[in-house]
Amino acid sequence: MLREFEDYMRLELNRSRLTVEAYSRDISQFAAWLGGETFDPASATTADIRAWLGSMAREDSPVTLRRKAQSLRAFYRWLLRRGSITFNPAADIILAKPPKRLPEFVKEQEIEAIVKNGDISDFRSHRAHIAILMLYSTGLRQEELRTLTDADIDFSLREAKVTGKRSKQRVVPLPPELLDEIAEWQKVRDARYPSLPAPRPLLAGANGAISKKTLYDIVRNALSGSSAMRKSPHVLRHTFATSMLNDGASLDAVKEFLGHSSLATTQIYTHLSFNELKKSYAASHPRAKTEC
Repeated sequence: MLREFEDYMRLELNRSRLTVEAYSRDISQFAAWLGGETFDPASATTADIRAWLGSMAREDSPVTLRRKAQSLRAFYRWLLRRGSITFNPAADIILAKPPKRLPEFVKEQEIEAIVKNGDISDFRSHRAHIAILMLYSTGLRQEELRTLTDADIDFSLREAKVTGKRSKQRVVPLPPELLDEIAEWQKVRDARYPSLPAPRPLLAGANGAISKKTLYDIVRNALSGSSAMRKSPHVLRHTFATSMLNDGASLDAVKEFLGHSSLATTQIYTHLSFNELKKSYAASHPRAKTEC
């Protein structure tokens, strides 16, 4: 039954692979908690679901708990539609949306120093350098970068075709300097893995595209000396967006670069840019100086 639900999510709702995996994992967790191998979805009550979420609250963040509730609502809504149950016990399970925290980013002078001093003396270091450069220069999500292949990169048009959430495609520009770095890296990669089948992942390992863990390790190591509290690929995505806005890019342009479906999602970065403006005001305006 769970496999059918996964197919429904993927084929009919066009949910991303990561979303399907997360929902499936949540439902399997609930099934194991409630009945294990004898799990019967129709036997679950609203009280059961609330109790399970309560037990998960000790180890999961509010964001993760909210997703688990969404997973069960989607699963039981699907069961109801296909006639497998007559009552949806998850219909009224709605967790409050946690307050949005401002995205964290790396200071411009820090990330520029990291990129400028990137080590390309060996294969792994060179791959790490390209990974950091791509994340910071394009604002790609970690999954988008991991699945990017040579076939997606057009050197003549200076752009890359990116497949984002829900398989939505967008085009991101690639500056000449970045393309030069990519071309040099491809030579190193191809020398290391001459038999790598096409389409070749830009960031390749022995078995194809590098893993999510490998990419996280690359970023964590690169940002180890930075002032950023969180050190993940998404922090570099935030850094890209913040830099674009601070340098005068429009909100609509940044929305397209990031592949956001709603402008509201992009607007959170305006808070960061406004903070930068306030700092500039405090440091430069005579009235601000006299009031400090």
